[in-house]
Amino acid sequence: MTPRHAGTGSRFVVADHEPAYLRTWRRGLMPGKVEAARSELACCRACPRDCGVDRLGGEHGPCRIGRWAVVSSAFPHHGEEACLRGRRGSGTIFFAGCNLRCVFCQNWDISASAAGDTLEPQELAALMISLQGVGCHNINLVTPEHVAPQIVEAIALAIPMGLTLPIVYNTSAYDGAVSLRLMDGLVDVYMPDFKFWEPATARRLARAADYPEVARTALAEMHRQVGVLRMDAGGLAVQGVLVRHLVMPGLVAESAAILRWLAEEISPDTYVNVMGQYRPEHRVPGTARYADIDRRPAADEVRAARRAAVDAGLWRLEHPC
Repeated sequence: MTPRHAGTGSRFVVADHEPAYLRTWRRGLMPGKVEAARSELACCRACPRDCGVDRLGGEHGPCRIGRWAVVSSAFPHHGEEACLRGRRGSGTIFFAGCNLRCVFCQNWDISASAAGDTLEPQELAALMISLQGVGCHNINLVTPEHVAPQIVEAIALAIPMGLTLPIVYNTSAYDGAVSLRLMDGLVDVYMPDFKFWEPATARRLARAADYPEVARTALAEMHRQVGVLRMDAGGLAVQGVLVRHLVMPGLVAESAAILRWLAEEISPDTYVNVMGQYRPEHRVPGTARYADIDRRPAADEVRAARRAAVDAGLWRLEHPC
C-alpha cells in the first residue's frame, strides 16, 4: 500500500488562517489567561510532575527552571518538517530544562541544565518578534511543557507588538492538563513526540511511568483544540496536530501500538512523522544497563514502524514507506 501525499485533499487546506491567539485577544480573554498562568506558577502544576514549588518566588522543581524561562538558542530552523520549515525556516526557540529524564537525550546539555539566557516575558516576546522579522514561517516553541505559564505571558505581550505568525507547540507530550487548557486558543499547531507505549519502558528510559497515559490524554486534548493538521495554499502548516514518533531499537512493537492508537482513537487523518534518527546519547553509550538501546535502529526496524503506520490506516506520513 502506498500512502497518499499529505498535501492531497482540499479539506486539509485553509485559505485564510488567522492565528488563534489573535481571536483570543479580540475576545478579551488574554488577561484571564495571564492571571491563571501566574497563579499556576505560585504552586507549580505546569507539568505532570506536580511538584508544587513556588516558582513565582524563584524556587524550581525537577525541570530546574524558576520564575523566568531560560532560552538556550533561537534561530530559523531549516531541519524541521517540510510543512514547518518552508523556504525561510521555522522560528525555533529552544527552552532549557525539561520535565523528563530521557537517558538517551540528544539535547541533554540543554535539557539537563538551566544553561542559557534568562528571559522575562517582554524579552521572550521581543524574541518572537525578531524571528518574525527575519521571515520565519512560525514560532516553534521547543520543550515548552515546563514553561507554559511564561509562554502565555510572552504571547500576551507579543500580540500588541505585532506578532502574526502561527504558534507551534513542540512538546514531548508529557504535558499537564492545566497547561494545555492555558494553551487552548493560543497554539495553532501542536507537535507532540509520542515516545513510549509501555509504562515500564517509560519508567526505565524517562523516569516517568505515567508517561503513556499522560501522552494519550494530552494528544486527545490537543486534537480537541485544533483538529487534524491543515496547511495553507503554499503547503505550510497553520493549524492542527502533527505527531512525531522516534523509532527506538528493539521497540517496534511499542511503535506499532502507538500508531494504531493514533489511527483508532485520534484520527486516521493524523499527520505523523515516523522518525528513524535515534542515536545513543547521554547515559546510553557504553553502559551495560542500556546496552539494548546502545545502537541506532536498523533500517528494517524503521521500515517496519512506517509499515505499521500504514497498516493501522494512517496515510499522512512525512516519510512514506
